[in-house]
Amino acid sequence: MTRTATDDGSRLRPLPLDGAALPVRAGQVMHAGRRLGDLVTRRPEGITGHQWSSATREEFDHVVCAADTGRPLFAVVLGAPAPPGSARQRAERMRDAVCAAVDLPVLRIESPTLRSAAHGPRIVGYVIDARAYAGPSAGPDGDGYDSAVAFRDIVGRLPDGRTGPVNDLGALTRAAAVDAYVSRRLADPIVRGLHVRWRDGAAEGWSWVEVRPGRCLVERVTVREHRFWCGVDAARLAEDLAAVAVGERLRALDTDEPPLVDRAELRREIRGLRARRDELVGGFAYDHLCVD
Repeated sequence: MTRTATDDGSRLRPLPLDGAALPVRAGQVMHAGRRLGDLVTRRPEGITGHQWSSATREEFDHVVCAADTGRPLFAVVLGAPAPPGSARQRAERMRDAVCAAVDLPVLRIESPTLRSAAHGPRIVGYVIDARAYAGPSAGPDGDGYDSAVAFRDIVGRLPDGRTGPVNDLGALTRAAAVDAYVSRRLADPIVRGLHVRWRDGAAEGWSWVEVRPGRCLVERVTVREHRFWCGVDAARLAEDLAAVAVGERLRALDTDEPPLVDRAELRREIRGLRARRDELVGGFAYDHLCVD
């Protein structure tokens, strides 16, 4: 029998399994398109009526629950970031306040290119697998990885036949870039990138490939872990997801060439990132990309 939310004092409402839920994976199941109001039983202390009314209408792209009890474990938001100062951003802040009050972890992935329906299930499955592989003692509050090799660094056979990290989400993009270069649709076959973590907790990844001589296709992804841990370094995940976004744009290259950035302008933007190294956790490790 599915437990009610009051069995353990939680304000989170269990979600029953339905035909739309993805199959059980590592003891967890993923639901798509659920409002916060579907997950929370009552307004928490410290949350105003206005915050509650606004937040409960906000929708998560995916909600991962324990398969046996239906209890929500974490929620995922995937898509373009809200414009600063917009009504959408204010609603998201109210949603985040309620999630913090009811102890619902949230993973936010901000990208202008990645979309929930097309990319969400693969990304969420990856995170579930990474967390399961790392083990219960891993993460920012644990003692370390249960496994000697991190999930992202497992080596095996790649789609193009080479040997490399099999859990690099950008591997398909890297193989596609080589194929596009061989067919003379790209000026360079190498998908490059960088990743940083800001002191406010956000992780940011960039990825780019030179499509025309001196002109690059650039994608940026931000990953925000709210009381959550991805099972892998969030900054590396952000860079891999940016590579996935590059691959998505490359697929339409023949019919709809995306906006390209001059290589000199990209270098200036990287230098701007370097100039903010004091705001970064661990500093800036890409000085070599700033050289003409």
